[in-house]
Amino acid sequence: MVKLLSRRQTLHGAAALASLAALPAFAKSAPLSLRRGVNTWPWFALTREYPAPRTDYAWPPFEPDRPVPTRRDLARLRQSGLDFIRIPVDPGPFLAAQHHDRILLLEQLFAAVREALNADLSVVVNIQANSATHYYTPTRMMADMSAPLYSEYKDLAIAIAARLAHFDLARVALEPVNEPPQACNSAAWSKEQIDLLSGLRAAAPGLTLVATGSCGSMIAGLVDLDPVPLSALEPLLFTFHFYEPYLFTHQGAPWMTEPIYRALNSVPWPASAGSLQNTLAAVRAQMAKDVQTSTAAKHAAYLETEKALKIYFDAEPARPFIDRYLAKAQAWGKRHGIAPARILLGEFGALRSGGGYVAAAPADQARYIRDVRESAESFGFPWALWDLFSGMGMMDDITHAFDPAIIRALGLTLPRN
Repeated sequence: MVKLLSRRQTLHGAAALASLAALPAFAKSAPLSLRRGVNTWPWFALTREYPAPRTDYAWPPFEPDRPVPTRRDLARLRQSGLDFIRIPVDPGPFLAAQHHDRILLLEQLFAAVREALNADLSVVVNIQANSATHYYTPTRMMADMSAPLYSEYKDLAIAIAARLAHFDLARVALEPVNEPPQACNSAAWSKEQIDLLSGLRAAAPGLTLVATGSCGSMIAGLVDLDPVPLSALEPLLFTFHFYEPYLFTHQGAPWMTEPIYRALNSVPWPASAGSLQNTLAAVRAQMAKDVQTSTAAKHAAYLETEKALKIYFDAEPARPFIDRYLAKAQAWGKRHGIAPARILLGEFGALRSGGGYVAAAPADQARYIRDVRESAESFGFPWALWDLFSGMGMMDDITHAFDPAIIRALGLTLPRN
């Protein structure tokens, strides 16, 4: 079968593999137990950053009209059958804030944690650097330990860990980095993660920490991660993200920089649910609406899109495609004696048409989410959907009504709206 194209180019290196007998710490540890969850972006995201050369934010720093879960929403998430939420937190406003304002922001974060716990939801707090900002970027924070903002970033993570340690340790965890930008087999990332997690462990001895591979937390990064040096930092979970194939999940995404995604739409899931001819016709129709891009640029983008779509339809991706990918994470866990329940699928999802997006049909999105969820559960991996809101969400941004098709795809119970 033809290999599908990915948005990210990965580098595959040979990671040192340790025997199961050499890893008693992993076998005996008891980190936070998770099963089914959802990400709650943009609860602590969508900021009001001032343009360069300023490096600060308006106050309050988060957009006031962004969708945020209410107490009732959290209760309904629990009623649906979810048992945890992952809270992505943009560190920029916290790092830019003066002492008093930073304290206020931290109190808001921990109040959100308390609200979730009161709704009987466990919580993974994820510090998620924003690549769309101009100053507090992932590169400036974590390209390596010499990055200009690394020390500040680490200090913030330590402060959050120290406070989380005062909650019920059986129900909270801290994931200090989201999608590291380094290459999959990066030695720099391995050293940095050990340094970061060591600081967190000193501040919060019993708190579950979440480790990840580099190259955007993709499965390739997890497979290249040697967990042996991390065994002294238990309790730990390990995480990866899954959005393959990107031609389906990110079609029409406005934040994608590659030209093939800009007019991409009507890509079906599985591929057998549609045809190359129909999808190419939809792409041409979308390109015809674009009056800003030159004819030459659109022609070049179309040729690239056509080539990628031919590969997609020739490969005929469906549920077995997902199983083969996730089996790599399972094999990594077996090699290192790490139980599947400790390997968190921290993000998965697909952009759907509507709300200004021209992307996947809602039925295709639901089929994809069902297939990924069922595959993850077949391997014993806990999972968290991306996202609660937005064009990938399970809840309407304005009415906060649940999407019945997504609820069914996740194997959940539809709560009362």
